[in-house]
Amino acid sequence: MSELNATAAALLGLLHEGPQTGGQLVAAARDRFGSFFSVTRSQVYRELPALASAGLVRLGKQGPRSSQQYVITAAGKKAFKTWLGGEPGPDHLRSPLILRLVHASALTTKQRAALVDSAKRVYADEAEAAKSAAKSAEDPYAKAVAEFGAARARAVLKLLDSIPTS
Repeated sequence: MSELNATAAALLGLLHEGPQTGGQLVAAARDRFGSFFSVTRSQVYRELPALASAGLVRLGKQGPRSSQQYVITAAGKKAFKTWLGGEPGPDHLRSPLILRLVHASALTTKQRAALVDSAKRVYADEAEAAKSAAKSAEDPYAKAVAEFGAARARAVLKLLDSIPTS
């Protein structure tokens, strides 16, 4: 593995906190990165063997139901630090909601209203959770990212308010 991709780097960053199983990594990624970087179960289980093969993680303790812990190695820590210090490259927003809104004229009025109403509930909850996370965060970087999550959710809510539903 010559250069880390963002998903591999995300997993190594989570493993800095200690050994975790694939399922724990999926949950941690959703909780920690959910508002700005999606990591799917299939991505996690595709990346872990590649990271192990590259010597960046090693197998840890076998857990219940044949779950396997992964532990970051010294080489993994070095690769992660190198990735952190590199150029981030362009950001790419992949939002199924916004993709649907681009094509909202193809929906019926009822479908469009249902999409907007459902999304408003999701993003209102996300804004509240991010606001709460920002308020309780002790780490200044976690606080800044949580505040970004809240601002992003508010921006999506503003976008949803501008979508004609009738």
